[in-house]
Amino acid sequence: MTETAPRPTLEAVAARAGVSRATASRVVNGGDGVREPLVERVRQAVEELGYVPNQAARSLVTRRHDAVAVVIAEPETRVFADPFFALQLRGISKELTAHDNQLVLLLTEGRDDHARVARYLAGGHVDGALVFSLHLDDPLPRLIRGAGIPTVFGGRPDWHGGPEAAVYVDSDNRGGARAAVRHLAALGRTRIAHITGPLDQTSAADRLQGFRDVRGDADPQLVAESDFTPGGGERAMRELLARRPDLDAVFAANDLAASGALRVLREQGRRVPEDVAVVGFDDMLPVAEGTDPPLTTVRQDIEEMGRIMARLLLRRLDPNATDDPPAGLVLPTTLVRRASA
Repeated sequence: MTETAPRPTLEAVAARAGVSRATASRVVNGGDGVREPLVERVRQAVEELGYVPNQAARSLVTRRHDAVAVVIAEPETRVFADPFFALQLRGISKELTAHDNQLVLLLTEGRDDHARVARYLAGGHVDGALVFSLHLDDPLPRLIRGAGIPTVFGGRPDWHGGPEAAVYVDSDNRGGARAAVRHLAALGRTRIAHITGPLDQTSAADRLQGFRDVRGDADPQLVAESDFTPGGGERAMRELLARRPDLDAVFAANDLAASGALRVLREQGRRVPEDVAVVGFDDMLPVAEGTDPPLTTVRQDIEEMGRIMARLLLRRLDPNATDDPPAGLVLPTTLVRRASA
């Protein structure tokens, strides 16, 4: 058996620095009112002893937990299968780590999980929340407001009874959709179909509106609702081909749905882009560069969205911040041309 060395205590730090325990505590926990020479002595003692502050005790002093909840309103089977969430979480994690904050991931498998999430947020475990992939009838915004913690949303809020001044980060979904459809029209395509995302999410609704901005006179038979998954894209593509076998282009509301559409087109002997041109949305490289042919798509910087969400929340949590974050921030999108259109 090996014996574990005793963990250095705050008393040991104070003794090494030659200061009182109260002074050492103020320095370690970020308090004010300590002269700079004493601060340096305490910091040196912390480094020499390898002292790790007790987070619970530190929270009592600072009233901060240095932890942020990331709430994704989707089941884990969807979150871990869709690279969109991995990219957004990576951006969030990088920003929080750079500011020495922990990420606490909370998923909602179903409606029964909403009360659990709300209790956790209200229980004083985290300083704030980042929330995304909400649906229009989702009770989470109301429950989170009841928890009383600062929150930043991913995506434009549009739920019933939502706060008008909610802080959010989104991409230009409508403008990106317009660019996609205009590109297809510029290629001479006249029977352009649209595979939507779930229309109870603002991103999908905005992309459908962008399609209609350009093709307002389109046959309703050229629009099929999907769910942002490859399987949903397959089902919608089969539906569209059955309704309008003469279609010559497809704008899919995300890359995963586009990948499903491409598989169906290949199965049914349609050449891409010669017979049917296809454009997606997201530019998730593992998907967009891995399709056959590689996918023309609208790029949104998903990782940067995550970074900015975390940055805005940390600004709201900073007691020294002198300005309020913008209520809504919409990031630009760009069309990336590959072989599918």
